[in-house]
Amino acid sequence: MKAYIEEQLQAVRKVTDFVPRVALTLGSGLGGFAKDLDVVATVPYKDIPGFPVSTAPGHVGQFVFAKVNDVPIVCMQGRVHFYEGYMMEQVVNPVRLMAAMGVETLFLTNAAGGAKDGYHAGDLALVTDHISLFIQNPLLGPNDDSEGVRFPDMTHVYDEGLQKIIKEAATENDIDLKTGVYVQLTG
Repeated sequence: MKAYIEEQLQAVRKVTDFVPRVALTLGSGLGGFAKDLDVVATVPYKDIPGFPVSTAPGHVGQFVFAKVNDVPIVCMQGRVHFYEGYMMEQVVNPVRLMAAMGVETLFLTNAAGGAKDGYHAGDLALVTDHISLFIQNPLLGPNDDSEGVRFPDMTHVYDEGLQKIIKEAATENDIDLKTGVYVQLTG
C-alpha cells in the first residue's frame, strides 16, 4: 500500500472503524441520496491529509459511512475530476483509499451526455462497457504490484451478475433503464 494511502486510512480510522464492502460515488445531482441512509459516520475530505477536494458545484466533499439492508457501504459525496486540474494519481486516490478501507464492489455514477437516439436528459443508464478517450492513461507511472498487475484485463470490468440484478430491479420498479457504452473523455 502506498504510504499516503496508509496515512489517509489512519485519518479515516480516527473517526470510524466502520469497514464498508460497497462504495458509491454520488455524481452530480445525486449527493442528496446520502440523507436517506442510516449514517454511521461522515469524514470530510478536508480532514484527510493530501486528499483531493472537489471544486465542482454541489459536491459536498465527504465520505458517508452507512448501512443499506445490513450491507456496510461508503458513499462519496463529491469527487474530483481530471478537468479540474488534478493529476490522474489524485483522481484515482479515492478509489485506492476505499479499497484500503475494505471496499470490494464500486458503483460509479455521474451526469453525462448521450449520443444515442431516444436518450434524454435525466434518463437512467447502465454502463455495460466503456471506451477511453482520455489524453492521460490512469496506468501511467510506476506500477504498484500490491494494487494489481501492470495492465489489468479489461474484458469483464462491468460485472454481468450485478448488471442482471440492476436490470431486474429496474423492471420490478417500472424504471426505464437504458444501457450503453460510456465514452470516457477529459470533461
